[in-house]
Amino acid sequence: MNALTITQHLTTATAALASQDLSPDAIARAVWTTIGEPGDTQAGGLIAAVGAADALTLLCQGDDTAAGMDLTNLRERVLPRVADSAIVTALAAAAKVGAVLITPEHPHWPAGFANLGSSAPHALWARGNTALLVAQKSIAVVGARAATGYGEHVCMDIVGGLVGLGHTIVSGAAYGIDGMAHRAALASDGQTVAYLAGGVDRFYPTGHDALLTRIVTDGVVASEMGCGAAPTKWRFLMRNRLIAAGSTATLVVEAGWRSGSLNVAGHASSLGRPLGAVPGAVTSPSSAGCHRLIKEFGARIITDVTDAAAL
Repeated sequence: MNALTITQHLTTATAALASQDLSPDAIARAVWTTIGEPGDTQAGGLIAAVGAADALTLLCQGDDTAAGMDLTNLRERVLPRVADSAIVTALAAAAKVGAVLITPEHPHWPAGFANLGSSAPHALWARGNTALLVAQKSIAVVGARAATGYGEHVCMDIVGGLVGLGHTIVSGAAYGIDGMAHRAALASDGQTVAYLAGGVDRFYPTGHDALLTRIVTDGVVASEMGCGAAPTKWRFLMRNRLIAAGSTATLVVEAGWRSGSLNVAGHASSLGRPLGAVPGAVTSPSSAGCHRLIKEFGARIITDVTDAAAL
């Protein structure tokens, strides 16, 4: 791999993204979304130091200590993807579904991502009303995939009330509480944001294809992964930091002791975001995670929309 190959990739990306009138940095970031993994602090640090385009060039040079950093491990992770990555295919897929590239220089880049430091996403691909990504009043509503009737009922009531107060609902489009949060927002003629762990051209879970299609129409679907990327366990965990950082507060409606939604809560707590949890029956394993957040993480007890709005 050499600098010429990188230049060729950037030239191809420039042509593919010509309709969006992007800067050289933004175009390079588009390439990074197809060759990098989310939350790679070494890549983030290099891009912050020299810019996205120069970061790609440095990876192809032989100096393992370029920009004052040891790039050996990063080079081993990224270069095989540059050589074998389907950059053209990813960009073509983005164009086909009308995905828009959002970078830090874009007016719709969530300001809260700055709190993620070097683990912030390189860029976002989004479909829908991208202005919702910077909604002033936004709250992440997450919870268990195996939600109970109690959890879904409480979620529907609280989200409906929050929408009525002008809040944008942010979640991850998973089964259970996430899906109910999105559906309740749409049913109340509200606004909602769905962050995905894979490309915005391939909706996941597939059972929420219709829901996500509607969110594209009445809200926005976004991902830091290039189109064509499949969701993985790591990408789900990293996606959760976007939900927390892209919201002004986080509410966990229902969660088991090991629920993935606790990961979102952990990110919110580490970022200093207000955190709330809905209590359930002390005998209910479906609420054990919420009780844990209240006892160990200082989450506020949320019982109705007034409590949630106070976050």
